[in-house]
Amino acid sequence: MTTQDTQLNFALVGCGRIAQRHAEILGKGEIPRARLVAVCDVKEERARQFGEKYGVPWFVDYHDMMEQLGEQIDVLNILTPSGMHAPVCLDLVSYRKHFVVEKPMALRLEDADAMIRACDEAGVRLFVVKQNRYNVPVRKLREALEAGRFGKLALGTVRVRWCRDQKYYDQDAWRGTWAQDGGVFTNQASHHVDLLQWMLGPVESVFAKSATAFVDIEAEDTGIAVLKFASGALGIIEATTAARPKDLEGSISLLGERGTVEIGGFAVNKMLRWHFVEPQPADAEILEKYSENPPNVYGFGHRRYLEDVVSNLIDGTPGGVDGREGRRSLELITALYESIETGREISFPFQPKHCRLGRETA
Repeated sequence: MTTQDTQLNFALVGCGRIAQRHAEILGKGEIPRARLVAVCDVKEERARQFGEKYGVPWFVDYHDMMEQLGEQIDVLNILTPSGMHAPVCLDLVSYRKHFVVEKPMALRLEDADAMIRACDEAGVRLFVVKQNRYNVPVRKLREALEAGRFGKLALGTVRVRWCRDQKYYDQDAWRGTWAQDGGVFTNQASHHVDLLQWMLGPVESVFAKSATAFVDIEAEDTGIAVLKFASGALGIIEATTAARPKDLEGSISLLGERGTVEIGGFAVNKMLRWHFVEPQPADAEILEKYSENPPNVYGFGHRRYLEDVVSNLIDGTPGGVDGREGRRSLELITALYESIETGREISFPFQPKHCRLGRETA
């Protein structure tokens, strides 16, 4: 059998909001060498709806799923509330299946470290979903950065101006809680935080402020942060779910000594500025060719990300953001909360002492 004939069987653990995207891709054959074979959720009605819609067995206990179908399953997609990513992964790692874990990979750094260690010991791969890295304009930006077209970087900025009202947070009891979710930095803006760090490299220090403006939740719905990178560049994070009445923007911009690029749209999907001191012939078409209009804030990146996972596992090609890379953005998010709680600038490396993320409140 050739690698082109090899097929990977995926099972979903968690059938909430983001699972709909995974199920569409895997359950409708959008990736030729991947298919959905089972779904599981502690809420029976959710599991049944997913199972019936995609014609696969459904379960309310993932151990039952593994006992009945374990030999058929190659990859487990962990799509539970954020605070359950680590416990579920660690509970399932003994079955020696590969993992695709939605962002953030965990809420505490010690849990992320435990996941990485356990997967290494079991000889399985741990992938963390960072689908915005696969957006068409983001790929082009990364290509220009790696080609050295910016020269020395001065400033990088990400903005998330989305709308999440009280109705959104009331859908599930875990939303907006410190123990299971966190706020806009951890949830909605985590991909943008990842993009900023991916583009500008290691962070030297951060200073952050937050507020809970319009909704009744434990964590923040609005936050800002100033970053200093090891390269000397500065960074700004602006994140809110308090935009009303609808989503406005998900963007990133880089300013360097030889060029400026800005990607906007509501899901980092539209090339807005592409200016370089030394133009290249292809630059004239960039604004037209490297934009896309996604149907929602998730964009098209999930399919491209999962394609990379499949190619990595079957063909051995590099690709898919792994656990160690996923930990980097979690460390930065943890530092943001440490700064908010202490009112101080946090320098790396650091040991979190006051961050409430992933911990039960009194």
